[in-house]
Amino acid sequence: MTRREHAWSLAAAAATANAQEARRHAVAYGESTLPAGIRSRFVRNVNGLAIHVLEAGFEENGRPCVLLLHGFPELAYSWRKVMPALAAAGYRVVAPDQRGYGRTTGWDARYDGDAGSFRMLNIVRDAIGLVSALGLKSVACVVGHDFGSPVAAWCALLRPDVFRSVVLMSAPFGGPPALPFDTAETPPVAAPDIHAALAALTPPRKHYQWYFSTREAEGMRRCPQGIHAFLRAYYHFKSAGWKANRPFALQSWTAGELAKMPTYYVMELAKGMAETAAAAMPSEDEIAACRWLTDEELRVYAAEYERTGFQGGLNWYRCATDPRYAAELEIFSGRTIDVPACFISGKSDWGTYQRPGAVERMRTQVCTRMTDFHLVDGAGHWVQQEQSGETVRLLRKFLLSVSMTADRRATATPR
Repeated sequence: MTRREHAWSLAAAAATANAQEARRHAVAYGESTLPAGIRSRFVRNVNGLAIHVLEAGFEENGRPCVLLLHGFPELAYSWRKVMPALAAAGYRVVAPDQRGYGRTTGWDARYDGDAGSFRMLNIVRDAIGLVSALGLKSVACVVGHDFGSPVAAWCALLRPDVFRSVVLMSAPFGGPPALPFDTAETPPVAAPDIHAALAALTPPRKHYQWYFSTREAEGMRRCPQGIHAFLRAYYHFKSAGWKANRPFALQSWTAGELAKMPTYYVMELAKGMAETAAAAMPSEDEIAACRWLTDEELRVYAAEYERTGFQGGLNWYRCATDPRYAAELEIFSGRTIDVPACFISGKSDWGTYQRPGAVERMRTQVCTRMTDFHLVDGAGHWVQQEQSGETVRLLRKFLLSVSMTADRRATATPR
């Protein structure tokens, strides 16, 4: 074999390997556990991404669309239990792996890479770009869970013409950051250092969002117990299955109040999240009894995070805790969400209360048309998985009410 033939042979072998790898990742994850009627595909050239989506109700053209946005550490797969029922109700249902997650590609996986591409306004641009790429002028509803909840909220706040209604899950939206007001004659006052105050507690504590913003946090990928066991403990810790989850409203954003939350939110200062979660590892009997997340389903999450690591999702927290990006959002200070809105969370979910006062602001100031507010029995943070049947019922009820209201308005409009 000549040198040129050898080079061609190596190139052909590499091309074959790349093609095989591409085909492997093009196949839906969790095929054995995905309900019938859900398909997997890629939508390319969306704000620099090839977005992997799960879809249901795609067989008929013209169906109203519901866009489902997951949080951390999750995937589009987190919506598998609600997608078929929404499709059966007449909707086209689209759930993407968001930037930094799963099989979506085109994002920067490095800690020292382009962290700014994970800022809120760019994540919203991803959602709008996906809707446009699908050939849709608008969607009937955008639904967000966990970190997907503020994304859905910003979608509805910034583009109500595209996102006609919104459902927020497990993370209330307290509105855009406020601009300093009437301060021209007032000397600046330094804000209290909440992190120093937490560190001064006994035992010393730290807030998980700022921990997730550190380089250290990606070490969860290499945790001693392995990703599968880490995720099992983490999901259990924040679920209704961990019986110590009895949340209540906190009075203020102070160290003493925040320290009342479990250690998965306000961590012990010397511990990482993998070590924190390990203390809540469920027993073998508890794992066997967990119907909302079987070990076969958990393997889907574990396999994806073993492949990608956590840094993509962690970069969202880096932007959320960076004052530069908060300042960027001050442009929208005072803006409200004026499309129909709904909030759904688990009754055992501390996420509802982790930002003191956010629930009240959301219900009375920020969402001017919030018609529905639900805390679901038997669910913690993963409400659409822990109690999928009740979540579907509440979603369908809200979507029906929005549709009926829109029909009445259309009928009442003079011609």
